[in-house]
Amino acid sequence: MTLNVSRRSLLALGAGLGASTILGGTAEARAPKLGTQTPYWHRFTLGDAEVTVVSDGPLPLGDPSGTFTGVPKEEVKKMLSDNFLSPDNVVLEQNSPIVNTGDKLILFDTGMGTSKAFGPTTGRQQKSMKEAGIKPEDIDAVVLSHAHIGGIVDADNKPLFPNAQYYIAQSDLDFWTDEGKMGSPLKDFIVHARKNLLPVRDRIVFFKDGQEFLPGVQAIAAPGHTVGHTIFMVSSGGKSFAFLGDLSHHAVLLLERPRMEFSYDTDPKQAAASRVKLLEMLAANKTPVMSYHFAWPGYGHVAKAGEGFHYYPEPMQMNL
Repeated sequence: MTLNVSRRSLLALGAGLGASTILGGTAEARAPKLGTQTPYWHRFTLGDAEVTVVSDGPLPLGDPSGTFTGVPKEEVKKMLSDNFLSPDNVVLEQNSPIVNTGDKLILFDTGMGTSKAFGPTTGRQQKSMKEAGIKPEDIDAVVLSHAHIGGIVDADNKPLFPNAQYYIAQSDLDFWTDEGKMGSPLKDFIVHARKNLLPVRDRIVFFKDGQEFLPGVQAIAAPGHTVGHTIFMVSSGGKSFAFLGDLSHHAVLLLERPRMEFSYDTDPKQAAASRVKLLEMLAANKTPVMSYHFAWPGYGHVAKAGEGFHYYPEPMQMNL
């Protein structure tokens, strides 16, 4: 038998055998595992404004039993499992938009700050801002949806945003800084609010329901989570979104069953009524939403779905 093998074929075969020998017979990756994550910020445009979302870190609530109430606990766990979420540990995000209007740099909500009431993963907002290239001293306005808030002062009670004015509903400030409540079950919240808000009391401005208190920022009362809880319509160049604050803490449980009660709400029934009313408005108007507690980065739409709602995350914009 005669083999018809060309010189070129032999050279190619030799090169292949040589490579195989060098690689030990198979190609194997040798790069080290990095063990790092991407920075915790995301940026997109809104009309003429630029929005940077920064995270304060995941906030684990643990077992949903006793926290999400008014629905059998087995049903709550099934709702989580059906959506590929842990039925035993509810984890919320903490998404704060920073809106650059060209004239002002506006931060919405400030995270947990120095409090570790929900574990060590919270309190990274300042780090996220640094990763995004935003300096705390450049913030002109801090807008607060409610006074369950940290991150305004550091561990030494020094204000973190030295050049900012602060905007909040007066009813919320009065309620959560009331020294007379220090002996009540609300004590930890009162201490936290006083620590963060009293050092900047001379720079606090109050807004009213329906007021456009900053250019392109309108307050919409949404009581229940706290007495003065407020959401905000943010607009620029014909585009807008609603920053929901703590209107809904969970994109599955409190949207699919919006009348379910949440134990961290000051008035759970009032909070549920506000949630239904405002989500119906946002869904009917097809207004984009930015939620403080939905999965990162918390930007998308809500739509009616049966007796409740469904959340549709917006694809992330990439500015190349």
